[in-house]
Amino acid sequence: MDTTLPAAPSSSAPHNALPLAQGRRWWPWLTWLAGWSAMLLLDGQFDLSNEAMLLMLTSVVASLWWPGWASALASTGAVLAFNWSFVPPRHTFDVDLQQHALLLLAMLVVNWIIAGLVVRLRQTADAARLVADREARLRAWSDTLRDAPDPAAHASALHTALTEATGAEVALAVLQDLNARPEDDTTLHVGQANGEQREGLALCIRDGRPMGEGTARYGDLHDWYLPLRGRGVTLGAAVLPEQGQTTDALSLRAHLQALCDQMGQALQRSLTERQARTSREQAQLQATRNALLAAISHDYRTPLATIMGASSSLHDQADKLDAAQRQRLAAGIVEEATRLSRLTDNTLQLARLDAPDVALRRDWESAEEIIGAVLGRARRRGHGARLKAWVEPGLPLLWCDTLLVSQLLDNLMDNALKYSPAEAPVEVQARLVEGHVSLSVSDRGPGIALAWREKVFDVFQRGDKTSSPEAGVEAARQGAGVGLAVCRAIARAHGGELRLSARPHGGCRFDFRLPLREPAPGAETPPPPEVTPP
Repeated sequence: MDTTLPAAPSSSAPHNALPLAQGRRWWPWLTWLAGWSAMLLLDGQFDLSNEAMLLMLTSVVASLWWPGWASALASTGAVLAFNWSFVPPRHTFDVDLQQHALLLLAMLVVNWIIAGLVVRLRQTADAARLVADREARLRAWSDTLRDAPDPAAHASALHTALTEATGAEVALAVLQDLNARPEDDTTLHVGQANGEQREGLALCIRDGRPMGEGTARYGDLHDWYLPLRGRGVTLGAAVLPEQGQTTDALSLRAHLQALCDQMGQALQRSLTERQARTSREQAQLQATRNALLAAISHDYRTPLATIMGASSSLHDQADKLDAAQRQRLAAGIVEEATRLSRLTDNTLQLARLDAPDVALRRDWESAEEIIGAVLGRARRRGHGARLKAWVEPGLPLLWCDTLLVSQLLDNLMDNALKYSPAEAPVEVQARLVEGHVSLSVSDRGPGIALAWREKVFDVFQRGDKTSSPEAGVEAARQGAGVGLAVCRAIARAHGGELRLSARPHGGCRFDFRLPLREPAPGAETPPPPEVTPP
């Protein structure tokens, strides 16, 4: 079924209704009463011409509220009453043609002219106020469109704006996709529209042009149908009661069409951004798939070939090999299988972290425990003598995914051990730095050229091999170029950053800075494990 929203209530008066305010409808009468009272009180103290000027002033003030015909009629009656009450001979309509006829005629004509000018001025002020109101409505409408997040919010805002502009019942049909059709079930309807009006809305959307009286299309219709036009596409339509063929009605229709066109452009922009975001996510997923395929096809071959060669030798020639040879082949299998496992973990983790809206399994963790566990695993692999660690006392708990942070430190330590001399120590530190907890791994290897300090974080980049010594070249040849990319992805998924800097006496420092967060109530810092200071 169609999505339908209720019509938004509006307390606005119709645009062409200019009634007197409730508290001002008696002001013209009070003005005439005050004027006549003043003339009667001053009768005999001023000559006839001064009293005539007082009458003209009263007529001008009263015309500020009355329409033109009422002001002209009141001015005529006032001149006749002035003739009856003040012009000699009093209490008659006889006029001395030489003395008073010109005065009365001038009073009447001047009153009519002034009343007409005042009415015209009031109409001009009303028209200017109407234009200002429409301009303010367009500005407010633009602000609403800028902040509205989805088509449904746009439709409700447009319904309110059109209702305020016309003071009549308005109905809308809004498409929710750039390729949608008006008869689709996803079409959004706002306000109440009968069957004929819904057919008219669908026709207006397909045609993309206004319909109704005065639009040169379906002029016999009793309603206006205005399209919601974007750039080269129509994304909805509005139906409004027609306002006749007056100049004000034509300007109103132009104003309403401007509101609808802004809506169409905003809808197109919103839907285009949504489509572009979906396309980016799909492209990102496709790039991740391509990266996985590239890693599997390129970097998995060497360890698999080594494992297959060593295992086939053990299987086919075990009786011809001595114990040392069998041990060497078995160690090669274990080493390549470990390397393959690490490469698989890194590649899958990179694919997971590159996916949109990834969710981390965070908890309050101790930096001491994380580093201690990573050191324990590394020392079991035979690198214990080279690893040195130092943890600043009293570090706060970390809000993080333990497995991911452990994988980050594993990768950094593996890189440091691989690219540094055999006897050089690798240092792991945890400390507070500028509102962050810094987890750093430092080595004393050949370092990384300045031009490569950002490239090494890209997938399948292995550093500047030309500047590395022979051991570094061999290590780079064995690397997959995934580990540091995974480390940066883990750091950014936690809202932190992974930085690379050169050490003063050679080597590199990789520094993972994790933002601090207030610990949960009742969370306690676990006791630190035993770590060896550098």
